[in-house]
Order: sequence, then structure tokens, then C-alpha cells
Amino acid sequence: MATTTTPSAIRGGSFLIEDRSPDEVFIPEEFSDEQRQIGQTTREFIANEVLPQAEELEQHKEGLTQSLLRKAGELGLLGGEIPEAYEGLGLDKISTTIIAEKIAGYGGFATSFGAQAGIGTLPIVYFGTEAQKKKYLPKLATGELLTSYCLSEAEAGSDALAAKTRADLTPDGKHYSLNGQKMWITNGGFADLFIVFAKVGGEKFSCFIVERNTPGFSTGAEEKKMGIKGSSTVPIFFDNAKVPAENLLHEVGRGHIVAFNILNSGRFKLAASAIGGGKNALAESVRYAKERKAFGQPIANFGLIQHKLAEMSILSYVAESMLYRTAGLIDAALAGVDHASGEVAQHAMKALEEYAIECSINKVYASEVLDYIVDEMVQIFGGYGYHEEYPAARAYRDSRINRIFEGTNEINRLLIVDMLFKRAAKGRLPLLSAAKKVASELMSAAPAGLASSEPLAAEVALVAASKKAFLFASGVAAQKYMDKLRDEQEVVGVLADIVMDTYAAESALLRARKIVSQKGTADVLPVVMTQVFVRDALDRVERNARTALAACAAGDTLRSQLALLRRLLKREPVDAIALRRKVARATIEAGRYPI
Repeated sequence: MATTTTPSAIRGGSFLIEDRSPDEVFIPEEFSDEQRQIGQTTREFIANEVLPQAEELEQHKEGLTQSLLRKAGELGLLGGEIPEAYEGLGLDKISTTIIAEKIAGYGGFATSFGAQAGIGTLPIVYFGTEAQKKKYLPKLATGELLTSYCLSEAEAGSDALAAKTRADLTPDGKHYSLNGQKMWITNGGFADLFIVFAKVGGEKFSCFIVERNTPGFSTGAEEKKMGIKGSSTVPIFFDNAKVPAENLLHEVGRGHIVAFNILNSGRFKLAASAIGGGKNALAESVRYAKERKAFGQPIANFGLIQHKLAEMSILSYVAESMLYRTAGLIDAALAGVDHASGEVAQHAMKALEEYAIECSINKVYASEVLDYIVDEMVQIFGGYGYHEEYPAARAYRDSRINRIFEGTNEINRLLIVDMLFKRAAKGRLPLLSAAKKVASELMSAAPAGLASSEPLAAEVALVAASKKAFLFASGVAAQKYMDKLRDEQEVVGVLADIVMDTYAAESALLRARKIVSQKGTADVLPVVMTQVFVRDALDRVERNARTALAACAAGDTLRSQLALLRRLLKREPVDAIALRRKVARATIEAGRYPI
């Protein structure tokens, strides 16, 4: 492994081939007073303004979502990522991540908020002309204008570039005439602005700012959705809709640059929202488990219920550690940039592009953690979990969309590995040389153990072994399939799972080590959580690596590879039951996520 580097020099994806130290990561325990106040303001807004009206939002009460978005604008919550030069707050990435996490108290509104403050506004922030920014951003910051993002079509979801919506420049060069249809448009029922992707001349994928009052533009009826019922979702239609030529966003034929960069941001913010939703579901689960009695005692006393609560807390801790580690990386990349200037947007976009792999990792992991939590929430509530008058049913329904939003989790798994290998091919990430080094090391001798009495020394060794397991398995797969590897989606999928578990385990570990260094104790809750999670992650890493190797070799070759893998991942178990009981007790005592 290479030596550690400073945060500002850390490349996206490099965690697989470089060692990281605790002082290189940002952790939630380091929030500033201002950041904590932002979180408190957001939480109070949801508790006092949104949740009391959740049922009316579910019934689409006329004007209610718009009113709440404008109240959020009054608090500055809509303008977090809009530079101060255009009357936004120009907040750092950690602060806007806190907002996205805390806004998740009600999934339907969080979806509307994300479409407004995130994917609906950022295309103009990142790619707008000076005139476009001055015209639209101040009003988007306050909620005077509400917006939406229009990429998907009936036959172009994950394959966005297959879009059929067409834009043709009029003979006088003053307008583009748009024809076609977009589907699943969040905020579409009431938005004033629409960020629309269409192909100029039927070929050049481009992006446009379309105002609602544009002749030839119309919206369809609200979709009847399984979850996030409090959000507006409609199809939109273009019938020779005349859009002013100056409303072209970025350049003709460069719409994919807009779309993919905005998706990086959207994936990251979705992860934050999922983590916030998971913490809320955990709190409701603890409350119910303490109140509900069976066999003469609260069900929170039962071991299998405690196992569920502990696992919900552990996974929340891990996902949170990944999220704010990534936010810290993005902010480190923006160090020295004037957040009051209009130039910060371009730097932020480049930082998001650099950490696109980590954004996809966060999106997939956090959405699947949330699904686990809400599923166990239903189980803890028992029969009442299936009843619409209790909170578990809505949380369960609202969660499911997150594995589809912002690129399905399947697409993101493919992207994670594809981006890694593309960066390797371009020389940005020496992945293949690292894989060859690991293979040589495994063939020559048993991997060196880590002899240390330091807290979490065993976990440090296991995370290092997890990285080597990926490099070994991916190197074998690359040698077997070469440039056809991307077509072996099942192999790519298990390699992506190893990458994600490695990033998750290392993030949890670095955070726990940093806390220990600050508090001077090896018995803090994050240490306990990390000890449990790292071993669970290594079980999955070993299983996935075996699957990948078995798809690439057979006979004696495979047996030799599996023997090397077993030797690499050799580990001693911990008493996970006892450790989870500690986490469960802390969770029950706190009545919520305990950290």
C-alpha cells in the first residue's frame, strides 16, 4: 500500500490502493456550531411545519407543498448551494449535506425539496450563463420560482441518452421548437421552471430551461404512486413548444455533461436523505419497542428485537461515516475557493466529478441500509406495521423508490467498477499495477499480519485485506475478460459490492479511530459498532470474491485462488452477540440513534 496523502490531494477511488489515516477524514463529531445550528433549524422546520401537515400533503392539498417550499426558502434552506453572488447562502458541502439529512423527516416533502434545491437548481448554478444565473437563481433561492428536472422518458430511464424528445432551431434562430414527452417529473404539477433534456436535430443531446407559460408546453395528471405520495409526479408534454434560444443550458450536444454531473450531486444528496430517513425510522422503532408489551414485558427486552435495533444503529453509523467522509473530501477539494463568488460552482462540479465513484457508493449503500431499517421497522411493529395508521407502513412505502431514483442501484454498481477501470486505463488510478502487486504478494508468501496492541488493530488489518481481496479478484477478472468485463454484469456487480463494503468498513474504522484518539478510550460505542461491522463486511467480501473468482477460473487454478483468498482473509471472530447487546442498550436508552 502507498503512503498516506493530504485530503486535498486524495483522488476519487484511491481508497482502494492507498492507506488512509484518521486525520484525513471528516467525521460528524467535528460539526461546527454553525453546522449544528443549520441542522437544528432544518429539523425544527420539518417537525413544526411539515410533519403536522403530512396527511394533507399525502392528499395533495392545493398549494401546500409550494407554501412549505417557500417557507424553507425564507429560512435559507433552498439556497444552500446557490453562491452568495446570486443571493444564496453559498454553504460548504458538509452544511448542505446536513440539510439534506435533516429534511428527510417526511419522505414526500424531502423528495420535493431535493428536486427544488438540488437537481432542479444546480444545472443553472453549474452550467448557466451569467444572464441565466441572475435571472433565475435569486428567485429559486427564495422559492418564488419552483423547479424540476426532466430527464426520464417512457423508454429512456437508466439509458438517458436514448431520449427521443427533440429540439429544432427555428429558421430565424430565435427559438428551439421542442416535441416529445418526459415521465416521472417530480414537482412537475406545480413547477415554474423545467430543466429539460432533448436532442437538437434529433441527434445532439442538449439541455434547456423551459418556463411553464411556454406555448405548446403542458403537464399530465398526477401519477398514482406506491410511496412518496406527498410529492407531485407527472408526465410533461411538448407540442412545438417554442423555447427562447437563450434558454439553451450549456452547449448544444453537451447535455450529457449537465445530466451526469447533476446525477453525481443527486446521488450524494439522496444518500443523505436516506440516512436521515433511517434514523427517523429507528427512533420510531425504539419508541414502539419500549411501549409494546408481550409476555408481561416490553418487547425491547427481547434479544431478537435488540438484535434488530442494534443492527439498525450500526448500519446508520456506518452509512453516516461514509457520507460525511465524502462530504469532507469534496470540501477539502474546494479549500481556498471563495464561496461568495460565482466561480465556486465550477469548482464544486469538478469536485463532484472527482468523487463520482464515492457518490455512487453512498447512494447504493445508504438506500439499501434504509430499506433494511424500514423492513425491520415493520417487523418490530408486527401487525401494526402493516397498518396505514402507524408510521411503519408509510416509511416502508416511501423508502423503496430510493433504489430506483438517480440511476438504479444496478446501474450504479456497474458505474462504480466502470469508472474505476476507466480511470485506471487513463493513468489516473494505478489500479492494475496494484492488482499485480497483490497477486505477486499472495503467490510468494502469506500476507503479513499486523502485530499491535492499539485499539482496532485487528480491524485495520481486515480492512487492508478487504482492499487486497478486491484487487486480487478484479485483477483475475480483468485478465480473464479484458475489455469485455463490462458485459459480465454479474461479475461486475459482486466486485462493486466488495468496493462498497471496503469503503464502508474503512469509513467506520477511521471515524472510530479518530474518536478514540480524541476521547482516549477504546470502549466507546463507535468502536463496538466497528468491530461488529468490519467482520460482517469481511464475510460478504469473501463470499463475493469467491463468486467472482469462480466465474473466471476452474479446477486447480480456482482451488489455488480460493486457498490464497482464505489465507488473505483469515480472521478471528468476536462475540458479536455481546457487542450488539451493548449497542442495543445504548439505542434503547437514548430512544433513537445513539451517536
